[in-house]
Formats: sequence, C-alpha cells, structure tokens
Amino acid sequence: MTVHALEAARRLAPRLAARAAEHDRDGSFPVDDFGDLRDVGLFGLMVPRELGGAGATFAEYATVAIELARGNGATALVFNMHASVTGALGAVTEELAEALGVPEEALAARDRLLRAAAEGSWYAVAMSERGAGARLSQLSTVYEPVDGGWHLKGSKTFCSGAGHADGYLVAARSAADQSVVSQFLVPAGDGLTVEPTWDSLGMRATSSHDLHLDVTVPADRLLGGVEGLALVVAQLMPHWLVASYAAVYVGVARAAIDAAAEHLNARNLAGLPAVRARLGRADAAAAAAELVVAEAARRVDEAPGDAETNRWVWRAKLMAGTTAAEVAASMLEAAGTSATRRGHPLERLYRDARCGSLHPATSDVCADWLGIAALGGDPDRDGSAPRW
Repeated sequence: MTVHALEAARRLAPRLAARAAEHDRDGSFPVDDFGDLRDVGLFGLMVPRELGGAGATFAEYATVAIELARGNGATALVFNMHASVTGALGAVTEELAEALGVPEEALAARDRLLRAAAEGSWYAVAMSERGAGARLSQLSTVYEPVDGGWHLKGSKTFCSGAGHADGYLVAARSAADQSVVSQFLVPAGDGLTVEPTWDSLGMRATSSHDLHLDVTVPADRLLGGVEGLALVVAQLMPHWLVASYAAVYVGVARAAIDAAAEHLNARNLAGLPAVRARLGRADAAAAAAELVVAEAARRVDEAPGDAETNRWVWRAKLMAGTTAAEVAASMLEAAGTSATRRGHPLERLYRDARCGSLHPATSDVCADWLGIAALGGDPDRDGSAPRW
C-alpha cells in the first residue's frame, strides 16, 4: 500500500464526521461516504497490485480503518466487511490454493471479483442468522446444485450495507450434507430481498437489515470452487472474522476523545483537574488498545494462522471492544449532561462504542477463548460453545 490510502482516509474523516449525525438520526445509509471511498480507490485497498489494487497488508488495513472510524464508525464498520471479503480472497496464495484443492477456474473467478473491487465494486457479508449468530455450523440457509450453478435459499440478519452493496458474501450449508458449509459471492439483484429491520442502539447508519435469499447463481460464484471451505477458511484466517472489527473501535475511542476535547475547550472546562485526568486515562487506554491491534496485525502479516498470532487476534478484539465502551462512557461523564443530547457527537459515539463488545466474537467469548488458552487447553475445541 502506498501512503496514499492512509492519507486519503485522513482527508475523508472530517467529511464523514460532518454527515454522521444526520445518518445516525435517520438510520440512513451514508451513500455519499461510499461514493467518496470509491472515488479515492479504497475499495481496492486489499486487492493485490497485479489485479489493480493497493495490495495492503492487514496492518495497513488497520491503520486505514482507524482513521475512517474517527470520521464515522458506521461507515468504517461497513467498509470493514468489504475489506474482510477482499482481504480473505486476496490472501489465498498459490500454495494455499493448491493445499485446499482450489481449481484454476475458481482462481480466475476470484480474480474477476477482486478486479471489480479495484474498479469500484464493494461487497457486504451475509453470514449471521437469527438463532445461530455467526456460527457457521448452525446455519439454516441452504444451497444445492442446479443446472449451470447453485441455488441458495434462506435468510440472513445483521447484513451491514444491505440493499446498497454490489454483492454479498453468503455462507450456506449443503442441502445434501448439513456438515458442509460453503461461501458464495452473490451479486445484487433478483432473488435478494431486503427487509428493513435495523433500528438499533448504535451503529445506526450501517443499514444492517435482514436479507432474504431465493436465488440461483452461476457455478463460479462458489468461492474456492470447492464445497466445504468455509469452516477451513475460518480456522486459517480468524483475523478477518474476529479482529478486523478491532481497528474500527480503536478509531471510535479516538473519536470520543477528540469530541470530548473539543467540547471541553469550547466550554472552558479544560482547567478542571478531574476532567484532564479522565482525558489522560482515556488517551492511555486508547493507545494501549491500538498497540495490541497493531501487534496482532503485525503477527497476522508475518505468521497468519499461527497459534500465538491467533492469541493476539483474540486479544485485539477483546481490548478494542472493551476499551471503546469504557473510553466513550468516561468522555461522556467528563463532558457532562449537555453532551447527552441527541445530535451531540459524544452521545452518538457513546452508543456506537457500546456495540464493539457485541460483534462476534463477543468480549465474553474472546475472554473465554483466551482463558482456555492460558490454562493450556485448545480454545477451538474446549469452549462452551462452537466458535464457528
């Protein structure tokens, strides 16, 4: 990645922030934000250079996500979904493809999807379901082969960007063998119906509505060209499923500190020692969370899937979600009652920050995973609930 992407994110952040209150109030999708992301080429951030993208590393993605979230956490969160799709696709090396048995035609199809992203298309993730959450093994959406392709039928929830994305990464179970879970890149259009269900406490502008599928897709929309790869990829690349959110919530924490400082200076409250101490503690907490995220990202780039790398991945998600909520709450207390009014940046950031611990893996699940690892167990096997 060139410095261009990070600089572009920093330039965009104030523009995203200026629109954030309106979209939060209305629960509307920030269409103009995504037009800006397209215009500066950020949809190609995780696309390899040879396919027209920036070829960013996971660490470089994290720095961009933090800056975007300082503008609007909801926009950064939806962008994270697109980065997760393109990042996972772009990370399939020739060696990994050979090990997984990915055929040449599937690699060609993958390259077409990545080139489209570099040219301005963006993808959402349709994984979670009511009653199953993000556990791939519990999905009720099913697929079956038909002439020339695959038929998918089911319903998804928490699909950020629903109705706006150019395509959706859909996880589904085989109708013939429920233990087989595959992923498809389903283009927007006929066969997809968005049910407007998203009216949430925080991240209100993500348009994370329900998505109903009764659709047939061409054969090459099966990612990897081999059935049953979804659970394998979840084990090989947990950073995209677990820790890609982490950078977003570091950015939200930083935005809360920025908003509190502006509020306090404008009201001549910065001279209060208790207020300064709150900002000082918040700054240190956000810096610590950012360092954990950076260390996890560094390890992902150097040794993806390694046991110690994965431990840092789970630490990053836990630290970022917990820190964002605590920092935003403290900044709201520092600013006082006037900052709790609807429309005040801190009121919105307080609600947005509270969502960080709730994304899969939740903070409780992360802590359980890390606790099992610290006790010498196998977190993926010994947990109280299946991770995927």
